[in-house]
Amino acid sequence: MINWNTCPSVELNPELVSGAWVFRGTRVPVVALFENLEDGVTINEFVELFPGVELFHARSVLEHAAKSAMAVH
Repeated sequence: MINWNTCPSVELNPELVSGAWVFRGTRVPVVALFENLEDGVTINEFVELFPGVELFHARSVLEHAAKSAMAVH
């Protein structure tokens, strides 16, 4: 499981999106990035589809997830 607490591009607020991790300053759940990538959406298309999410933040989330996955092994 990824520890999102150390990723500066996301935040957790129990009053937003049922307490899901969201991109900081938005109501866009982090999981939406991964679901869209699985569906073939590029990272650039994702930030166009979700106003408020900056390319830097989306890349930061992916980097954080990759580092977390590598730390497990």
